[in-house]
Amino acid sequence: MVAERLGISPQAVSKWENDTSCPDIMLLPQIAKLYDTSIDALLNEKPQPVVSVIPAEKRKSTDDMILRIIVNSSSGDVVRVNLPIILVKTALEIGLSMPQVSGNEALQNIDLEKVLLLVDRGLVGKLVEVQTAEGDMVEIVVE
Repeated sequence: MVAERLGISPQAVSKWENDTSCPDIMLLPQIAKLYDTSIDALLNEKPQPVVSVIPAEKRKSTDDMILRIIVNSSSGDVVRVNLPIILVKTALEIGLSMPQVSGNEALQNIDLEKVLLLVDRGLVGKLVEVQTAEGDMVEIVVE
């Protein structure tokens, strides 16, 4: 799947996975986009924490934060939703439905109000990661 998306051989990807070779530098932007990360994160040896709790005095306003919802379906569909948290809060307060979220079967059991409560308490990073029985992968990240 990775090899197909990058237009390279599966053997090349296998070599990367087994540390016998590295990807061509020209592929790094495509790889970063494929994994929804930055080139810096790909090259950084120190793993970033999945979730962090930011002390109250160091938190930025939730109005300046982004809610990222990523769905990779088993059929190959990719959904990326990036919403300012202030927009999500406002939509929930006035009872507006968000078709990007409510219309997606893989996201129907995720309570965004509870996710926002976690954010208000200082949690940032990948707050939700779910793989459905059908093979769909859902991630909710707050930055």
